[in-house]
Amino acid sequence: MLSRGLLRLLAVTCGVTIANVYYAQPLLHTIASGLRVSQSAAGVVVTATQLGFAAGLILVVPLGDIVARRSLISTLLAVEAAVLAASAVAPNLGVLTALAVPVGLCSVVVQMTIPFAATLARPQQRASVIGTLMGSVLLGILASRTFAGVLAGVAGWRGVYGAAAGLMAVTAIVVARALPGSDREVSIGYLAQLRAVVRLARSEPVLRTRALIGAAQFAAFSCFWTTVTFLLAGPRYGFSQATIGLFALVGVAGAGCALAGGRLLDRYRHRRWAATGVSIGLLFVSFGVLAAGGVGLAWLILGALLMDAFSQGVHVTNQAVIYELVDGARARVTTVYMTTYFLGGALGTATGTAAYARYGWVGACAIAAGFCSIAGLGWLGARRREQPKPIRPEAPARTAAR
Repeated sequence: MLSRGLLRLLAVTCGVTIANVYYAQPLLHTIASGLRVSQSAAGVVVTATQLGFAAGLILVVPLGDIVARRSLISTLLAVEAAVLAASAVAPNLGVLTALAVPVGLCSVVVQMTIPFAATLARPQQRASVIGTLMGSVLLGILASRTFAGVLAGVAGWRGVYGAAAGLMAVTAIVVARALPGSDREVSIGYLAQLRAVVRLARSEPVLRTRALIGAAQFAAFSCFWTTVTFLLAGPRYGFSQATIGLFALVGVAGAGCALAGGRLLDRYRHRRWAATGVSIGLLFVSFGVLAAGGVGLAWLILGALLMDAFSQGVHVTNQAVIYELVDGARARVTTVYMTTYFLGGALGTATGTAAYARYGWVGACAIAAGFCSIAGLGWLGARRREQPKPIRPEAPARTAAR
């Protein structure tokens, strides 16, 4: 049973841990200046962090089913604190990029807590619990950008990494003491668990489709939040590092949508396929609004509100669907879905940075809209398996007798 206290603990852990993946995004301009490299070169730090996260999803998250969670999670948090501390004193871009990989890898703690909570929750409250945790994840992402931007204005980008290291050290200690002890969920070895992940991916077409939709959605999301830093710091707006950090607060609506969306999905479970399509369509529209942000801040704010809200709508709906595909060992489901998801994010960061360098803000928005189109194709492909089937009338008794 999932108590309110445990849910709050898991939510806080998710929020403060996921922030480590996103600190670099609003700092790219400052990192580039401090290490004397180009902005496009500095973007590799974000890509490396996301690739590290993807590697952790493949190699570390499967351990969530076969290792006691308390010791595994607290150990990962402690290692992350040490790596962040080393990042604060990195002498050049190469070292910072190398350290970004284990930062991302250890941050997969988030993807252990969400399936853990889904397993403990009752079926009729599962989407609501996922929505709560996803709301805390989004708040962590948004707070990371604001925190990084404001603190960097005072202590530089190195001060941000140092503060993050201290926060993770405290979190590791609290989790080690407060998280309830538990036995491993599945009594198999590591290699057998990895083989089970592959079998699951092969046997569940709904999981594969939802993973594709999630990857495309997160690619669009990452494309925006990586490149908007360049736009806001550029000659059009000329925002300071602190102001760029505060801009991230416009996405708070997305956290509210994650919370409300989870409750609605519990109530209208048969509408999940349709809700996904609506969210993808409006996500596509949001990038048209964002493209106008190159000439007007109001358009940029409105587009960011829409983009964050409907990105979370797609993501929460995806997870509500996939965590009902199997009754146990949900770390396997998470490994398949979130690995694909973050590979999509890394692709969005890389292509968005390249598009911005060559074609500017409109080019980056066009790339993001293209990813939304891919998500739409995945959604259409899911129709046959996910759309509720019409109820056929019973045959007349005489026909049944035959």
